This record gives sequence, C-alpha cells and structure tokens, in this order.
Amino acid sequence: MSLDQNLFTLHVIQNKDNPHVVDLVDPSGTIHYRKHRLPGTEYKAEVYDPISQSLLITASAPMATSKAKTLELYNPTILVDLKYTGTLSFRWNFKWEEHEFEWKREECFMLRKPDPPVLVAVTKEPAGRLKTTSIQILDYNLNRFDIDDRKGLEIVILTALLTFSDVNEGYHSPQPDTPRNASRTHSSVPLNASGGPQHTQPAVEAPQPPPKPAPKTGIDRIAEMQASLGEYNEITVGEEGQVQHYAEYCSQLLEDDAMLFVTIRSAAAEQVPKVLQVVEQTKRIRHKAGLSDEAELHQYVAYDTADKKKGPRRIKLDDDVKPTTTYTPPTSLTVHLSKIDMPELQPKPTHTERPSGTSSKDGPGKDKGNKDSRKKEEKKGWWK
Repeated sequence: MSLDQNLFTLHVIQNKDNPHVVDLVDPSGTIHYRKHRLPGTEYKAEVYDPISQSLLITASAPMATSKAKTLELYNPTILVDLKYTGTLSFRWNFKWEEHEFEWKREECFMLRKPDPPVLVAVTKEPAGRLKTTSIQILDYNLNRFDIDDRKGLEIVILTALLTFSDVNEGYHSPQPDTPRNASRTHSSVPLNASGGPQHTQPAVEAPQPPPKPAPKTGIDRIAEMQASLGEYNEITVGEEGQVQHYAEYCSQLLEDDAMLFVTIRSAAAEQVPKVLQVVEQTKRIRHKAGLSDEAELHQYVAYDTADKKKGPRRIKLDDDVKPTTTYTPPTSLTVHLSKIDMPELQPKPTHTERPSGTSSKDGPGKDKGNKDSRKKEEKKGWWK
C-alpha cells in the first residue's frame, strides 16, 4: 500500500550486528524502537527503548506460527491477547481498553460495529511477501476517540506487526531436525584380519513419517469441503455439516469487501430445506452483528435449476386431462445473497394473452354502426 509522504514514517531495518534484532528508524536515522527475538524452542520477542534500554513489551507463544500470542506491557503491566481470526484471509484481532482492533495484511482498523471501521495504521510490503518495510500510525484518526494510554496502544500495534514477519519466517524457514535416540548397544566389535576393529558403514535409519493431522471440524471443515470443489463464492450444502457452520462460513464470505454476492445451492433434493435454514441463519447472524443495516442483502431464488435430459418433445392431445393440483417439492434450490441489485436474477413477469376470437377492431364503435344500419333498413321498408 502506498504511504503518505507527509506523515511520520518508521522504517523496519535489520540490525547489522545481530540478525535477531530489528530497529524501527525514522527518515532521519533515529531509532525509536528495537525488537529482539530470543532464540529457543518457544517463541519470545522483546521490544526495547533504544535510549534508556528499558523493556517496553514482550510477545510470547509456544511457536512463532501459533495463532494466539500474549503481549505483556510493562510499567504498568498489561496483558493483551493477539489472536488470528481469519479463515480465508489474513486477520489478527486484539483489544485495547474499550476498543477492538484488527490487522488486515497492510492495514490496521478500529472496529466500531455497526459503524464502519476506522483506519489507524498502514504499512508497505514488497509484492507477494509478508515482510513490512515501513509503517505509519494515523494519529489524526486516533484523536477522534477517547483513548487513555495512546503510547501503549502505539507499542501494541507496532509489536503485533513485527510478530507477523516472524510468523512468515516460521512458515518458510526449514525446521531444525529433532534429536533422535542414537544410543545403541554392541555386544561385540568385529575385528579384521590384522586384529584391529573392522570399519563398517553406519546403518541409515528410515525417516519417521509425519503425524497425521487431526481432521477438521466445524466451519474449518465447511471451508475445506468448498475448497475441494473449487468454489469460492458458491456454497454447496450437502448432508455433512451443520446449518450453523454453513451460515457462519457464508457470513464470513459476505464480510469481505470484494465479495459482492454468494450463491447457496443444494447438493441433492434432500438438502433443499437445509438451504433455506442456512439462508435464514446467515441473515440472522448479520443482523445480530449489526451488518444488516450497513449493507442490505438482496435475495434471489431459483427452483429446479438442474439440467434436464434433452429428448424429443412429446405433445399430449388428450382433451379430458385435468390440471393437477398436487404440490410437488422442488428437486433443487439455488439462493443468491447479493449486496447489490441484480436485475438479471429477478423473476420475469408473465404476460396475459388476449382471448381467442376477439379482435382489437371490435368495440363500442362497431356496435353503434350496426345499430344505425338496422334503423335505416327499417325506415326504408316503412315507406314502401
């Protein structure tokens, strides 16, 4: 994202003396913050004031790629939970005082549901990489709200951003090998012909297969099923999965600003009632979150959209066939939930046909002309 050249900017610079240290430097070269990642099996990073060398905040987690981290500020001690909340997109959330904040890749927002979010920080990253090079705190937006500890909020925003680079390195850097039990007991040492120990090639152990990941459940399972179908904004409701999980997945898709509409369809005739339940639950979730007032959804329904078998057309000539009044449930159902109006999906109006045997030329004027001609004939006969 492009930055405003008129705003105060901090650049992320790798320290030349220590590869585990990163400095936040302004354009004049003054270091404002210094982050030091401690080596070890558990993830821990510390942010210092470079002038006083005082510890400002620490970030800790079992691993760098953990989806939940604990940020601990000092003087006074305050604990902040940083959690990964995205399913298909990059989202990290934390709370400060009475406000909730959310990092979305290169932007940090203050969430104010049902009001629109407010941008409070922006970054600049290389194309295709999650590695921040510059950051700006938008003070003119933060000044609009009541925040007691503004400096503490700034430290939390910067620390959360610096941990994202460690997450990216954790996913792409090679993992260290785990220690193996290499102790072996030898009953005897083989000797060669000269009486010395015989040198043999050490046996190569086969690598252990990685543990099988636990099966996904809930909304993660729904996202996995839709991804296997190659569908992003289309949700196929099948027998597997609960209505609540389908609705939560649909609601998360609609929260994306780039997503204008989603399509919910049934996998079989047995799932037609389930599609209706998913649609109603999705609208209920958005209403509780206050999103229904912000962006009203347009609903378009299509029945029996499955392709029918093509064949010769059969014309029935029976005159005594009575119209059937028995209700037949649809075999398939497709519902479009759209943020914009889509006239092409609206049902087409039916036109009433004119009864056969009538003409537009027949009317009151025609009847009046017939009456006048009959009167003339009657008068002509009377004079005769």
